[in-house]
Amino acid sequence: MQLLRRAVLPSLALLTALIVSAILIVLTDFEHLRHLGSDPAGALGGALGEVVDGYRAILSGAIGDPARILAAVQGGDPADVARAIRPLTETLLIATPFIFGSLGLAISFHAGLFNLGAAGQYQIGGLGAALVASLLAGLPPVVVLVSGLAAGALFGGGYGFIAGFLKARTGAHEVITTLMLNLIAPNVALLVANSGGFGQAHRLTASVPLIFDLPTIRLDYGFVAALLVAAAVSLLLFRTTLGFELRAAGFSRSAAHAAGIRPGGVTMVAMALSGGLIGLGSAFFLLGPAKGIGGAPTFDFGYAALALALIGSLRPSGIVLVALLYGALNTGASRMVIETGIPLALLGAIIGFALMFVAAPGLVRSIWRIGWPSRS
Repeated sequence: MQLLRRAVLPSLALLTALIVSAILIVLTDFEHLRHLGSDPAGALGGALGEVVDGYRAILSGAIGDPARILAAVQGGDPADVARAIRPLTETLLIATPFIFGSLGLAISFHAGLFNLGAAGQYQIGGLGAALVASLLAGLPPVVVLVSGLAAGALFGGGYGFIAGFLKARTGAHEVITTLMLNLIAPNVALLVANSGGFGQAHRLTASVPLIFDLPTIRLDYGFVAALLVAAAVSLLLFRTTLGFELRAAGFSRSAAHAAGIRPGGVTMVAMALSGGLIGLGSAFFLLGPAKGIGGAPTFDFGYAALALALIGSLRPSGIVLVALLYGALNTGASRMVIETGIPLALLGAIIGFALMFVAAPGLVRSIWRIGWPSRS
């Protein structure tokens, strides 16, 4: 029940974003609106029909056709099954790195730190995974894979630790340092790649196993790992001493210090954990279906992960649900563009509106006539 109560405002914020985006679609549907003077009802009806068709295309493109899936499973032809479930598996695949990234950002936010360096930590984590996997090429694949994943977490965590160390030791604001580190990361990755620091051997010797061994299906066990990490982060934040210290430092650094907690040490640990999870997500993406240092999720990873963490109320369970929704929007948006011609930029508008409404809970409460909770 408590989980449902916490989900009310983010859900209403997302619903409000969808409604505002629908209004945006109607206002930019000049094909129908140009007939507004001669046929108002037909013009508005056509524009609203475009909205319905667009959202229906997103839904079918994100999860597929249940009837088709059932028929394919009953038929038993692997190719038919693969075609039927591919939309759903692509949704889960796209959501995976965002689950890792948003969980990492949630840890830093609970510690009162604004980690805006997810993009840089993602790139450095992927660089570390590719470099180690390439250097260990020739060893048993499981050794290469585990080493590559560990390297991704260590490289990403180390890159996040830099900002935490500067914050704790010099007082440098983490917003500035993480943004500057974002600018450095792609240049470091490009320098290493151009210098031949790693080859392509990791593409063949290390690969995250697929959940379904079917043609064209790319979903691997990285998604399962993301769910396990979400459970572990929830346990860490709300059931361990370290989690209490992180949240206490985020609530009040002076009070945490008075309670015997070292805010500086907590800052470094939080940023290292944050970057480590982001780097681990990058390693899974790199050593899975992406297969390359240039592989990256759609749209700007850092800002999208930040938005999803906030929309999920910084709770691991909420983050998983919102990341799955984001993956569905990404997967379904392609079909929406093909079937209706609605621009792909709508996805960015939905996320932007959702973030705006999540950041203004008072506005959402006013729109939907929801009273403030009692102090008791």
